[in-house]
Amino acid sequence: MRNEELLAWLHPVQDPEMFISVVDLGLIYVAEFADGKSRSKVEMTLTSPHCPVADSFVENVRKRLLEYPGMESAEVKLVFEPKWDPKTMASDEVKDRLGIW
Repeated sequence: MRNEELLAWLHPVQDPEMFISVVDLGLIYVAEFADGKSRSKVEMTLTSPHCPVADSFVENVRKRLLEYPGMESAEVKLVFEPKWDPKTMASDEVKDRLGIW
């Protein structure tokens, strides 16, 4: 499930190599609130499973979640299923920017 409010909150977080929003890239698979809005759970992937900055990238998402008003805890899980596919997961703007059409 992808909560639109939480996705909007995560929108400023960018992929550290492409400088494009993780939301627009389609890297966020699950974004949910729990306990009202005091906890959050996110499942995300990377553009490449061999990303050299994976740990800091995931931590940037977690830090952004913890900045949400009233957020007490944030869980960010890195997943690789389904495999990220920009042709089906990225926004139209990102596809245009990356030349995927």
